[in-house]
Amino acid sequence: MDDADARWMAPLPEAGRTYTARRLVRLGDVSPKGRLRLDAVARYLQDVATDDAVDAGLEGALAWVVRRTVIRVERPARFREPLTVTTFASGYGRSWAERRTVLRGEHGAAVDAAALWVSVDPASGRPKPLDEGFVRVYGEAVGGRRVRARLSHPDATPGLDRAPWPFRFADFDALEHVNNAVYWAVVEEHLARRPDLAPPYTVEVEHRHAVERDHDVAVVAGAESDGGLWVWVVDADPAAGERVHASARLWPGLS
Repeated sequence: MDDADARWMAPLPEAGRTYTARRLVRLGDVSPKGRLRLDAVARYLQDVATDDAVDAGLEGALAWVVRRTVIRVERPARFREPLTVTTFASGYGRSWAERRTVLRGEHGAAVDAAALWVSVDPASGRPKPLDEGFVRVYGEAVGGRRVRARLSHPDATPGLDRAPWPFRFADFDALEHVNNAVYWAVVEEHLARRPDLAPPYTVEVEHRHAVERDHDVAVVAGAESDGGLWVWVVDADPAAGERVHASARLWPGLS
């Protein structure tokens, strides 16, 4: 099966490996009104993915870089809500794999995510084909579904205002670049300026070029024709070109 729709959320597999963890929504994960923020959801995704790999005996076997993540918020989790977080592999290609994560809360929270991760060589950073160990562990759950790694977001729309965005030391992870969850904090900053945008909604973030230390970036944002939101993280100096490091699109609804 070849599924080209990156926003399609694969259902829980009838057979094959799944991994479930428990989370309690903490104070540092929520907005001033108690909603579980998108950047906190992104951290949950990467943490449960790591825990799954460790539990499966694959820790250190592969290094992964996120390429694209879609988060669909039907009903957001709230402060102190206990969550069940279930993750599984839902597709793969030559050097990449899609990981689905299902978050359900005891008070009704319903959040779904699909993240595309690229397998890379830790030394060179180049894409590395998936090995037999990965297929042995996750192949049954995947069920033969193939996914593509191609990105689809456009470059930043010309003429929109741009604002400097200083990344902090705490935003950089062990790979020495801005952690993928931090880009979701940029989305949250602009979402806070749009009180008309309330769940249910879907957000897709694409990652093109990593941001390393001492790299100056700016944020460009604009409204979408469907009432949604576009956000781009670009080089701060326009004279250097409009290289996009990451981009995000938020649109109302779950489709």
